[in-house]
Amino acid sequence: MSVAQPEVVERIDLLDLNLFEHGDVHEVFRILRREAPVHWHPGRTELNGFWSLTRYADILFVSSHPELFSSAQGISGPGLRDPERIPNVNSQPGGVSIITMDPPRHVKMRRLVNRGFTPRAVNAMEPRIRQITNTILDRIADRTSCDFVLDVASQLPLAVICGLMGLEEQHWPLMFRLTNHVLGAADPEYQDAVSEEERGSVSAQTRTAMTGRAQMMEFFGEALARRRQEPSDDLISILVESEVDGEKLEDIDILAFCFLLILAGNETTRNGISGGLLALCQHPPERARLQADPSLMDSAVDEILRWTSPLHHMSRRATADVEIRGVTIRNGESVLMWYPSANRDEDVFFDPYRFDVARVPNEHLAFGHHEHFCLGAGFAKKEMKVMFEELFRRYPRIELNGTPERLRSNFINGIKRMPVVY
Repeated sequence: MSVAQPEVVERIDLLDLNLFEHGDVHEVFRILRREAPVHWHPGRTELNGFWSLTRYADILFVSSHPELFSSAQGISGPGLRDPERIPNVNSQPGGVSIITMDPPRHVKMRRLVNRGFTPRAVNAMEPRIRQITNTILDRIADRTSCDFVLDVASQLPLAVICGLMGLEEQHWPLMFRLTNHVLGAADPEYQDAVSEEERGSVSAQTRTAMTGRAQMMEFFGEALARRRQEPSDDLISILVESEVDGEKLEDIDILAFCFLLILAGNETTRNGISGGLLALCQHPPERARLQADPSLMDSAVDEILRWTSPLHHMSRRATADVEIRGVTIRNGESVLMWYPSANRDEDVFFDPYRFDVARVPNEHLAFGHHEHFCLGAGFAKKEMKVMFEELFRRYPRIELNGTPERLRSNFINGIKRMPVVY
């Protein structure tokens, strides 16, 4: 199973969440790219072993070959060693959505909502996105400091995706809370459904995610029933009326769609916005350059996405024996694609450890690639662009006012809190 590796590589532990919480993982990725770009990571009592891919080209290869690397058995983490004792989250209601489907059904299901995410649809929403952004910034106008994540960065993508889905504003805080519980399930702060003694364990993470998922399924089940009685022009109503191969979608398919849309529609953009402000504050010359020349905003947004990589990894399961860089990945083994590493690959990006708001070209993989390229990428970039345009117009001297608190996760590259002064 293992391949010859230098001693330093053998000590690397990508299941150690301290690496991600404290921001130390980039040096680990640098070592892996150089010494073992296809690296077998042994499992633990509760988790299977997995292959780590840290090179851009290899992640592109896996992403482009869904016939060899399947998404259907889960897209986060290495997989549980004993799913009988700790149920697999992906086997629960809402666990199967387009993000955990392979072609050809994936393509057919994705087409159902594609029209709501086209460049034309995104551009048509820009005035509304700008209006929401200024409403959010109005709320902090009578203060001199705030938590940028809770008060600003989280609010815009939440409002946009909830609006597209036709969810009333009174339900938005619930969606925010449940998103944290599902995607931030590895962080003990969100493991409030288990005992203090159990917090921090794999079982606590799994139960937290399953509880959050169940609550979200219950909420969207009620929303779905209302749409059947009173259709609207929102995404849920579109799904209710949609057909695949001449058949209406089953409720479980619609619920899975809703679950994915609300999670993906607010979490990663939130972290792109908060991580972007952090990066700009940590690189004053590049921030000054951007504020002096707003025409750089599009390239700056892409550089923020490359630099922050809001998603640490996606997982795939090999469906046949496949050789990458002379290493054989066996049928049934898990492969984790580490996006932050690919986005600093020296073979692809000139001076990759330099934050450059004018970087062109910038073919980062922050949104994945090929079949599973992020459906909402256009909205994410538009929301980030509008937010920074309006933020710097109204609060040009906004600065950090303390140490940001990162999410404890090797899946989501998130910031939970970030105090700022303006």
